[in-house]
Amino acid sequence: MEETTALSITNFTKPSNSTALPATYRWALLSIYTLVLVGGTISMSLTINILQSNVRSFTTTAVINLIIVHILFLLTVPFRIYYYIAGEWRLGEGFCRVVSGMIHAHIYLAFVFYVIILVTRYLAFYKQTDRIEFYRRLHAIGASVAVWLIMLTIALPVAILEYGSPDSNVPTPAATYQCFSFGGQLNDRAVAVFNYILSSIIIIISLTLTLCQICILAKVYRTHGNLTFSHQEFWAQVKSLSFVAVLIVCLVPYNAFRIYYVKNMNDQASLERVNEVFLAITTLSCLDMLIFVRRPANNPCQAGYCCCLL
Repeated sequence: MEETTALSITNFTKPSNSTALPATYRWALLSIYTLVLVGGTISMSLTINILQSNVRSFTTTAVINLIIVHILFLLTVPFRIYYYIAGEWRLGEGFCRVVSGMIHAHIYLAFVFYVIILVTRYLAFYKQTDRIEFYRRLHAIGASVAVWLIMLTIALPVAILEYGSPDSNVPTPAATYQCFSFGGQLNDRAVAVFNYILSSIIIIISLTLTLCQICILAKVYRTHGNLTFSHQEFWAQVKSLSFVAVLIVCLVPYNAFRIYYVKNMNDQASLERVNEVFLAITTLSCLDMLIFVRRPANNPCQAGYCCCLL
């Protein structure tokens, strides 16, 4: 009987001369993920004091959840670094799927909390209040749990099933593998349409939030005129603008390219690696808290990461 050797078309393939990762591609991703791991770890360690602040605040609660999302993703980054150093995956198919799914889960969970943070800050601005708060701390915990349950029961299974499930008709090789390759699943029309819709939603919401932030800054300038740059309200909005910048720099480019990639992937096979680089850029959002870190002052709440959240 003729023996058949097959390659998985999803996220787990045995490397050959044609599938070996190019050195430039490996080093580009290795550099990005190393920066994310080091910078993200520093960022998370510098913001740990946020747990001592007012957790009844909508914004603070959302930021705490955002930090948890970043930490969970950062736990998987060393395995991505290992893969791009070794050029092959030896940690098993199941774990490859977990690590693969986590980067997508990170995008969508982080996006949800960014939206919550910005919408809350915009509402506080228009209501002319310092902050919007839950009635009790227990309500903040309940709201956080509800968001996590919704996202984990919908977004994470979709990411795993649509991006991480191997072809059931293809035998899995037992030695070494190429991980993080998702092109095959996008041949399914339903998966392609799902990608178009999801990417479009993220782009539209991000641009809408950007427009809202520009309008708010314009209103602040009209109110305070030449004194705008010395007014506390302006710098509070600059902090909101920083979150908007994270959306525009880290998430929008990937999702914009994703639409082009899904449409043209069969015509340009090289787009899959470009898509992976754009995907890696989304993880730079793990550095977001570094934006607010300043030199500690005598008052702990003046250390930058506190004053931006309360």
